[in-house]
Amino acid sequence: MQMAIKRNKNKKIKVAFPHMGTISIAWAAGLRKVGVEPYVPPYTSKKTLSYGTKNSPEAICLPYKLILGNFIEAIEGGADYVAMITSPGICRLGEYGNNIYTTLKDLGYNANYIELSLYDGIKGLYKFMREISGKNDPILILRAINITIRKIFVIDDLDKALSYYRARELKYGDAEKNYKKALKLIDKADSTRELGKAYDLALKEIEKTEIDPNREVLNVDLTGEIFLVNDEFSNQNIERELGRMGVQTRRSLTVGSFLKDAIIPKAFQNKETHLQRAERMAKPYLMRDIGGDALECVSDVVFADVKGKDGIIHISPFTCMPEIMSQNIFPTMRMEHEIPILPLIMDEQTGRAGYITRLEAFVDLMRRKKRAKEGKNKTRV
Repeated sequence: MQMAIKRNKNKKIKVAFPHMGTISIAWAAGLRKVGVEPYVPPYTSKKTLSYGTKNSPEAICLPYKLILGNFIEAIEGGADYVAMITSPGICRLGEYGNNIYTTLKDLGYNANYIELSLYDGIKGLYKFMREISGKNDPILILRAINITIRKIFVIDDLDKALSYYRARELKYGDAEKNYKKALKLIDKADSTRELGKAYDLALKEIEKTEIDPNREVLNVDLTGEIFLVNDEFSNQNIERELGRMGVQTRRSLTVGSFLKDAIIPKAFQNKETHLQRAERMAKPYLMRDIGGDALECVSDVVFADVKGKDGIIHISPFTCMPEIMSQNIFPTMRMEHEIPILPLIMDEQTGRAGYITRLEAFVDLMRRKKRAKEGKNKTRV
């Protein structure tokens, strides 16, 4: 549901997106480029979750509740518009926008609401930027799209660097501290030239972390529903916890990989995208897309096994049907793939203590399995 943009020539409109990890850094840059003031609501917290849970259907998934909570906090904080990413097809995400808009209206919030359809590619982004800014300047809008996409790819690279250093750091917390300094450098860059310089400085900032290069490190892929994989609040800082245990993680699903499938034309890509790989590697376990990220998740297990990863963790929201289907396929996959798989289902009731215990047990399993395999290889030699 789109609303007409009401403008005051003497005031910039404030636009808020829901949080999902560090994505606010990228969309804020694009909005500033077209003369719109980004409103970044307080990062997702227990208060945000309580707002969302209180005003959501009980059986709806965790991302919906967090997005609704983000919007309530944004409106109460002075945002003029809340922007929702929509999706076609057979995932419930396509219905979330209308439900959230209706809920906000019923709660008495005079919220201006606008949707961004990423599956329309560059055309969808262009339309959104034009409507939200009131400007029809193709060069300006394309620059805004460019800086947004570039920042997403840069942040993906920084996340990979953080994971490497966090699993090997000598002093717990140093890598993340340096990572946060790096993100501030990226946030300040408002042009592609500035971003290039900021990227080099940001990587150097993370590389200041003192590490033990000889530490025994496990390599684990994270897959599942894209919101939970990328949002540290909803996945209870799983990457930080695994890093503390000496585990280097790789997100199979990132915002960057999503953009390569949904936004960037195939003609401009020089290698197989995540979705293309999923359609190839998910067979014979899943023959077609059943919604959400199910196809990608099934293929990610095969990919992680082929790459020799020590394990894979599947993170999904409670009641997410596509991910429930994925988890029901995993037992069959275990017959042909030796890689350990840990399914984690998250909602607002998930307790931290039990969650950490499961991670510790899984890490212990992977470590014993890896040492046993290395012992066999030494015996053969």
